[in-house]
Amino acid sequence: MTTTAAPPVTASSTLSPGELFARAYADDPAGAEVRFDYTITDAFQPTKERPRVTVRNLFRKRPVGMEPVRFWSEGRPDAGEAATVHESGLRREAAFRFGTASAGVHPIRAWVRIPEELADDPEALASFIDYRLLVRLATAENQALTIGEGGLLRHPEIGRLPYRHDWLSGLLAACDEIEQTGATPHAMIVNPRDYYTHLLGKGSLLTDLTRNGVQISRTRMVAPGEAVVGDFAMAARLLDAGRSAIRVDTPPPGTLSTDGPAVCAEIHEGLAVHLPTHFFHVVPA
Repeated sequence: MTTTAAPPVTASSTLSPGELFARAYADDPAGAEVRFDYTITDAFQPTKERPRVTVRNLFRKRPVGMEPVRFWSEGRPDAGEAATVHESGLRREAAFRFGTASAGVHPIRAWVRIPEELADDPEALASFIDYRLLVRLATAENQALTIGEGGLLRHPEIGRLPYRHDWLSGLLAACDEIEQTGATPHAMIVNPRDYYTHLLGKGSLLTDLTRNGVQISRTRMVAPGEAVVGDFAMAARLLDAGRSAIRVDTPPPGTLSTDGPAVCAEIHEGLAVHLPTHFFHVVPA
């Protein structure tokens, strides 16, 4: 059984993705599928009671179809090109190369297996889908947008910024480099270990960053001791196809610890990186 859900109007007037799937599953446990005309990680956030910024939250969104899109971009010149541009030493961006690039959306999936005890309990099944499958989907989304196909760190022109002292010095050096490029360090992606070791409760730096409007996304998809710092608001766009599905399906081998049918949640997203010059991958030297 396949059903289609339109975008929610308000949280109180619509069913959650889990509730919609539980209804479909009750009618057809072997072939249940619900298709959504919106991206379920954006429209339903099971962590809203304990706010946490996901990677998708750092970008402005551009609605797209399933086909690749073309967009404007700028890139770094080589030293010889920069030397020919008047005042490029004062304004680095004056020497940037103008061009276009293309990017498209990719499927992002997460899987769970329904415990047998939930099969005949629609309320419990809905909660399981909303609070486990969608959380796993948000994690898969973080991975895809950071290190997956088309992810930020897969872009060949994202600058690497090695640091020789401590992690914080590297983080602040990246902020400085972005402003020396005429932009603003709007956000950063850090590993939770660094957040709790170097930022939370360590002097005023976290408060200073917050006061400066810097958003911080914590995810394991950036290694400890590293970070991604950039002008996320201006330098890239989240390509969002606005379509999702939750369905009973068979996962690829190695996806789960046991074989057999499971439940898959799927969205379609990508990144258009207009200004790779405005991002830095902070790494140990």
